Formats: sequence, structure tokens, C-alpha cells
Amino acid sequence: MADRVTEAVILVGGAGTRLRPLTLSTPKPLLPVGGVPILAHQLAQAQAAGIEHVVLATAYRAEVFGAYLGDWDGMRVDHRFEPEPLGTAGAVRHAAAALPGDGESLLVVNGDILTALDLRGFADAHSAAGADVSLQLIEVPDPKQFGCVSVDDTGRVQAFVEKPADEDYAGKYVNGAMYAFRRDVVAAIPGDRPVSTEREVFPQLLAMGAHLRGQVCTEYWSDLGRPESLVRASADTVLGVMRSPVSGVAGEFRLMPGAVAAGVRLTGGTVIGEDARVEPGASVEASIVRAGARVGPGTQIRDSIVGVGASIGANCVLDGVVVGDNASVGAGNELRLGLRVWQDAVLGDGAVRFAERLD
Repeated sequence: MADRVTEAVILVGGAGTRLRPLTLSTPKPLLPVGGVPILAHQLAQAQAAGIEHVVLATAYRAEVFGAYLGDWDGMRVDHRFEPEPLGTAGAVRHAAAALPGDGESLLVVNGDILTALDLRGFADAHSAAGADVSLQLIEVPDPKQFGCVSVDDTGRVQAFVEKPADEDYAGKYVNGAMYAFRRDVVAAIPGDRPVSTEREVFPQLLAMGAHLRGQVCTEYWSDLGRPESLVRASADTVLGVMRSPVSGVAGEFRLMPGAVAAGVRLTGGTVIGEDARVEPGASVEASIVRAGARVGPGTQIRDSIVGVGASIGANCVLDGVVVGDNASVGAGNELRLGLRVWQDAVLGDGAVRFAERLD
């Protein structure tokens, strides 16, 4: 009978530098998607898949993960702190030492991935195939901008190709950062130095003739490493495009407890966080307004994130921007084109405007 996978490691130690200023106060896995932290989606999915024990591989802001530890209605969640960076593979070995070792394999999940992949089906297929490692694969239109994974007709991995320069390269899959590892593979990872899963462990396993199996994910998948992908995934979750056990009821917007948004236009999967307030006449589309934030009357926000406790004055325009926690944007500002207002920054009234486009 195939081994049943019941343990998992979730890698949550990264500093999330590409998401700053959002991650200056909040680790990336705790940023909200659809009003729910990324980590909460992942833990709920693991629980629904019959995972019994999860270890969080913590490093950056490890102290704030305490609320997620303990018993999740029968699923145990612990953490193992990584005092020095060990790389993606080294972190797996370090965290896995806190698991009791029930079964021959374990799941490994990157803490910045949101996917509707059937975890139980993925784990069972790994066990049934007798693979040393299974990888979730994502089909992308242009794999040349990523590190690619080449597989044969049976799904067995043939090669890892780092950003191929060959214009005739026919590969179409990239690593989806969801894995199942045999424990003996994890045990063989060096424990005394940083080790990369993608650049060291996987190529070495292939060279040794190990069985690496790729499973193409046809369900929802998103890498939440950048603000624009975080905003899109949050909107998709609210709209019902992405589903997890904690996604909630689908709709055009979601008001979290204590939020006030009367006489405003909320569309496109917008989330208004706890105790946030949006003044009458404002419009918020496909955006995240986080807890305690304030949005003034007549302001228009689209594809943007307004941080915890931030304040946006009247008659502003925010289009594809990030406003950090506790920042203050005065009335009449126009912020566009990926601009990021840093945490605690203050912009006076009318401080930023974009010139009208000339024909």
C-alpha cells in the first residue's frame, strides 16, 4: 500500500523584500489575500487534505507567527526558527527535524504561493509513483523568463533549464514551488551550510538517476512575491476565481468586521479591512484597504494596496500603487505607475501629480 503523507513544512522565513514597504511590519505569509492571511489559506488547505502535523520554517519576524501555532482542530502546527539563512533546501531539512517522521514522505510548501491544487491528490500521486521528489509544475506562455522544467511523456523530470536562451526551446513548464519529498532525500541535504533546492539539490538528484516527478497544476496558482500579484490574487479570491477552505462567499467586494463604506462604489474583488473607513463618494476597484485605514471622499483607488492605519485624503487618485502602513497622503494627490509610498511617510496636499499626456 502506498505511503500516506501526513506531515508538511511551510517555508515562511523570507523577508519579502520585493513587497516592501508592506513587509516592513508584516511578514509576507501573513499579508491578507481576500481578507485572510496567505498562511491561513495554506494551513486550511493542509488540514482539509488530512495533514496532521505542520512545521513552519521561520526566520524573519518569527515572533509574529505565534498566533498560528498549536492545535488546528486535530492538525498540529509548530515552528522551527532558522537563526541564519540556510537556503530553500537547508530550511526544509532544518524544519523537518521537528517532525516525528510519520511516513516516508512529507509535503513542502513555499509560504508565498497561493494555489487551489488538490494537496491530498498531489501527495497520494507522489506516493503511488514511488517518486523521490514530486514537483508542482505551472504552464506559462513564455517560460524563457523563468527557470524551466523539462519532463517526458510520463511526467518524469528530464532537466532543469535556467532561463533558456535558445529561441527554439520547446519547454513550457516552470517550478510551482509545491513539493513532496521522500524523507531520505531531506536527510541527505547538507546541514552545515546554505543549500538551494533549485540550483543544487534537484540537479544533483537528476545526475544520480533519482526519480523526480512533475505534476502539472491546472488549478489556480499565483506567486505572491510582488504587489501586483498580491492585489490580483486577493481580488480573485473575493470574486471566487480562487477557492480555498477559508475563501468565504464570492462577491464584488468584502467588508471585514468594523469596516465602514456607505455611499461608496466597491468593485472588482475589493477588500476593506477591519475598522477601516471609506468616505462617501469614494470608489475602490480591485484593491486592498487594510485594517484601520482611512480613504477620503471623492478618492478613486484601483489595483492598489493601502496599508494598515494609512490615511488617504479627499479627491486623490491611486492607480497601481502601494501606500505603506501609517503613511499619510494629503488631499488631491495623484499616485500611479507602481509608485510606493513608504511606511510612516507624509505627503502634503497636492504633493504628487502626473502631467497630462500630450498627443
